[in-house]
Amino acid sequence: MSRKPLTVYGLIAGLGIAAVILISFLGANQREEILLAEEGEQVEDQQEGETAGDPEDVYSSNCAACHGAELSGGSAPDLTQIGSKMSADEIKDIILNGTDGGMPPVNLPDTEAEELAQWLEEKK
Repeated sequence: MSRKPLTVYGLIAGLGIAAVILISFLGANQREEILLAEEGEQVEDQQEGETAGDPEDVYSSNCAACHGAELSGGSAPDLTQIGSKMSADEIKDIILNGTDGGMPPVNLPDTEAEELAQWLEEKK
């Protein structure tokens, strides 16, 4: 039996073990970001007050499916004039806590909920 095949198998095994260690190390560093994302919190890389997008993008991603792309309602109430009926604080409370009437709470960072509520309050 020649030593060459054993050397090749040993080299392949060594590279495989090194790859597993490298992937484990990289994955361990991302664990905190993944946990924060699952909990709906902002990742530490984002600075205080910085949001993932403007209120229209937040609305499109979280609200438009029920309230309509143009805020005109659908399976949920029309929001085209919500600012004439509610304050930004009341809107934010509904966004974060939902209602007894069927709207579930939206899992948003506080700053995004605040910006979305202020944007909706302008709809009069």
